Amino acid sequence: MQKNILAVLSEYGYWGEELVGPLEILDEAGYKTVFVTPKGKRAHALPPSMDAKYVDPPLGRTVVSEKMARKVKALDASKRLNDPLNLSKLFPERPYMSSRNYLRDFEEYNEKLEAAEKGIARYDALLLVGGSGPLIDMVNNQRVHDLILAFYKTGKSIAAECYGVACLAFARDYRIRKSIIRGKHVTGHPLEYDYKDGTGFLGVDFNMGPPPYPLEFILRDAVGAEGEFHGNVGRTVSALVDYPFITGRSTGDSYKTGELLVEVLKKGLKRYGW
Repeated sequence: MQKNILAVLSEYGYWGEELVGPLEILDEAGYKTVFVTPKGKRAHALPPSMDAKYVDPPLGRTVVSEKMARKVKALDASKRLNDPLNLSKLFPERPYMSSRNYLRDFEEYNEKLEAAEKGIARYDALLLVGGSGPLIDMVNNQRVHDLILAFYKTGKSIAAECYGVACLAFARDYRIRKSIIRGKHVTGHPLEYDYKDGTGFLGVDFNMGPPPYPLEFILRDAVGAEGEFHGNVGRTVSALVDYPFITGRSTGDSYKTGELLVEVLKKGLKRYGW
């Protein structure tokens, strides 16, 4: 029976290889990938992720091969990413606690949330694609958090790459308010990979400069004393499995993240990389 993967993409730009890598692996495994964006707009790759001459400032080298640049351009120009699902239509918005009818509004929200959770039961795993775009419309998006929690509650696999891993840090049960990755082992963008300038987003006319937060610190705090963040600086690949989570550090870990997701789904892999 074919497995279905739900992939979340930012409308402000995803990093090309971080979609191409796992997508190729999932395609080869015979899985169907369905795309969803925060408001239903078509996602596009960030320009540097299609530029083989782009030099990553902290790494001091190019990070996009000629072959990958062609693959990203081809996917970006194809119809495959057209008509994504609209997350804002699938999951409800949690009401302000200061709303006049908060208790009734909150009850209505929870009823709609239960229906939304049933609506995504057809999917076997969730993939959160990275890039700088997620900083804007995924990381602190309550609907994205609820989507993650829906998979988490049913014990389904959740894969995240680069800045997409930050979504896991902030996904928390409304009552308990502890990160679902507390006590877990994860990887993500380490301090050594953070750049000082050039955080780029699609559809905006400003340069934010450096990332608004160091992802390593966010993840270290989220996993707590019982868990651990693994930057694996000095290693070319960093991808971990601490079920149900599969996390990939950055661009170069995209294919490995996809491979591990398939191993989790096909072979029941529970732990890898730590």
